[in-house]
Amino acid sequence: MSRSLFALATALHLSVAAVPAPALAWGTTAHTAINRAAITSIPQDGPVFLKDHIDFIGGLASLPDIWRSPSEPFSKIEEDPNHGWFSEQFAFMQAKPRSRYEFVIALLDHQRKVADPASDEALRTNVRWTGTMPYAIVEAYGRLVAGMRWHRRLADEGKDTRFIDQALAYDVVRMGHYIGDGAQPLHASIHSDGWRGDNPKGYTTDRTIHSRFESQFVDMIGLTEKQVAAHVAPLARQKGDLFDSVLAFLDDSAANMERVYQLDKLAAFATPDSRPARELVYARTGIGASMLRDLITRAWAESANPPARPAADPLDPGNPAYNPETGSAPAF
Repeated sequence: MSRSLFALATALHLSVAAVPAPALAWGTTAHTAINRAAITSIPQDGPVFLKDHIDFIGGLASLPDIWRSPSEPFSKIEEDPNHGWFSEQFAFMQAKPRSRYEFVIALLDHQRKVADPASDEALRTNVRWTGTMPYAIVEAYGRLVAGMRWHRRLADEGKDTRFIDQALAYDVVRMGHYIGDGAQPLHASIHSDGWRGDNPKGYTTDRTIHSRFESQFVDMIGLTEKQVAAHVAPLARQKGDLFDSVLAFLDDSAANMERVYQLDKLAAFATPDSRPARELVYARTGIGASMLRDLITRAWAESANPPARPAADPLDPGNPAYNPETGSAPAF
């Protein structure tokens, strides 16, 4: 990686670490370790050129969080939903739309049917309080595939790939952040910042549980790239429907949400000596790094093939799947 890129990554890494941002995401420590462990585990037949950018990809791992400040309202409005997937809030959907915009429209349609517009259900059935994380992941994946095709073409022509490689490293940063967030169980539930609603088990309603788990405890135990790498699974997710794989990844994260509250009730995050709390951090960060490595490797393999073309133009109103509310047919 060039000296200037390394300097940029280092400066932004430090600036993100200095921002007081409770309840945003895994802290800088975990995001950096996840990204670095993912890049290190790319197989030899994968996009190994990304390893030359590991300091950039690791150093900028928390970059999307600085786009969420109220001081940049347009950026915040667009970016906030990409960091969550509060699954209980849209349980009414039998199947998740294969389009970000169809999803948003479905939320609005449901919100308008809620009897009490001032109720908690109505006020939280919207894009901000449901999240759009799987769409952010698959959209970033698509950009990665397109960029890798460009890399391959330039390499085949014997041309310089360094600029597209830098762009790809940035795309990995963005996708890696959303995947890292997705591996954190509190990003996949309405209970992201304290327990909401009925609470028969007496779990905390304190919003700081989010940062106490993912930032303070992670820093307390000194999480390292090596520890995350030790929990990276064998390569997987190379076949099958990508969107379904992302949804399954987030469902698995949500299934671990209550474990965070159980450990908090035992004051496990108050001491670095808690083995169960450490194991949860190692497991979830390892899953995040595995998912990121899997998608990077899959994108590289997909980029070797000619672009797939839908049977019908997605912008053609004559397409059987065309949705006039979005102006396109959903992803195939």
